[in-house]
Amino acid sequence: MTRSEATCPNCGARVEFRWSSAVQTVCPFCRSILVRQDVDLKKVGTVADLPPSSSPIQLGTAGRYRQKGFEVVGRIVYEWDQGGWNEWHVVFNDSASGWLSDAQAEYAVSFLGPQSAAPPSGGTVQPGEHVTWQGKDYEVTAVTVAHYRGVEGDLPFEYWDKRDVVFADLMTTDGGFATIDYSESAPLVFLGEYVEYHDLALTNLRRFEGW
Repeated sequence: MTRSEATCPNCGARVEFRWSSAVQTVCPFCRSILVRQDVDLKKVGTVADLPPSSSPIQLGTAGRYRQKGFEVVGRIVYEWDQGGWNEWHVVFNDSASGWLSDAQAEYAVSFLGPQSAAPPSGGTVQPGEHVTWQGKDYEVTAVTVAHYRGVEGDLPFEYWDKRDVVFADLMTTDGGFATIDYSESAPLVFLGEYVEYHDLALTNLRRFEGW
């Protein structure tokens, strides 16, 4: 995977992009949130300390999905009333970009849907509603108000000044997975599927005391 480097405009440290197409990254030394503007980096904020992670996944973890290798290059952290979860930004060996959702040992891989997968108009969907995308019937299983906690690593878009975020999760009868992200003025749809941890063949995992 091609990597590029830059200098943090806040502390002067060397910043290495794990993904050359990243729009945003975090300086690993001073925790400044850095956004690319043409060839320059601009500091737009600072990441607060992230909550301790119980996930074995970390930046640099590698794996496979549908016979394609990927590397974890970024993370968005959310919390809600019953816990928290990670959205890991993954980049595949063909430079495609996707997301690995990691919530209480339940995993799903998803990708930003096409424009034809725009969410229904008329406000937030509700549990029990059905939506059809790409010929598949999805049922809304949950609508969650989550608290944005922070980011690390490389992301494909600017994502650093969020507060509460509303998500709707949907499922098909054959394991298909979808999320509607209402954090943008035009909500985004991510389509994918639930996966088993062992099928991802993950390496370079976080090690915990006692392993």
